[in-house]
Amino acid sequence: MSKIIAGIDEAGRGPVLGPLVMVAIAVKEEDVKKLEWLGVKDSKLLSSQVREELFERIHEIAHNFRVEVIEPDAIDLSLTEESSNLNWLEAETSARLVSELNPDKIIVDCPSINIPAYTEYFANKLSEGVRSNAELVVEHKADMNYIVVAAASVVAKVIRDRYIEKIKAEIGVDFGSGYMSDPKTKEFLDTYHEKYPHLFRRKWKSYETAVVKKAQKSLGEF
Repeated sequence: MSKIIAGIDEAGRGPVLGPLVMVAIAVKEEDVKKLEWLGVKDSKLLSSQVREELFERIHEIAHNFRVEVIEPDAIDLSLTEESSNLNWLEAETSARLVSELNPDKIIVDCPSINIPAYTEYFANKLSEGVRSNAELVVEHKADMNYIVVAAASVVAKVIRDRYIEKIKAEIGVDFGSGYMSDPKTKEFLDTYHEKYPHLFRRKWKSYETAVVKKAQKSLGEF
């Protein structure tokens, strides 16, 4: 019977705007080579056009997959609860997704600086059967070192990009990538944070700063 290898990655962890997308992809061991032949690599190393082309091909090769789109309000909630943070939210979500795939090996791109603590937390969130039977690999930069994780990163990035484009079309404003390094995003945050609060991660420092700045400006007008 084929060994099933699952890779897990995300897109949209750092932006002030839009969802965090988590993807778990299961691939039969003998099909991993097919991902290499396609030219799959970490999504950050590929153009958006290449990612879109690979998206459909990865879908054809994958044995199974799971996707979770985490909206900004759920991310904010994870930052307000004492027992949670963004790392734990990622661990819980990815463990649930991968448990549904029932793989023989799980490879996780670790977002935490503390790999042992993250590994323990993640393993405890897996279903009992998967925790008992699957080999677990948790590493930094797994998306660079394991092609199954790279495939998950491509799928996650394409889905997040599509979400972002859909939001732009709905509100009729081009706010760029959603990252604060993008001048369009920065301008959109300053101008529209009151009109479209649901689009933003309101617990992000950059959002809170924009609110304070607006309040100070209002006071200064008196």
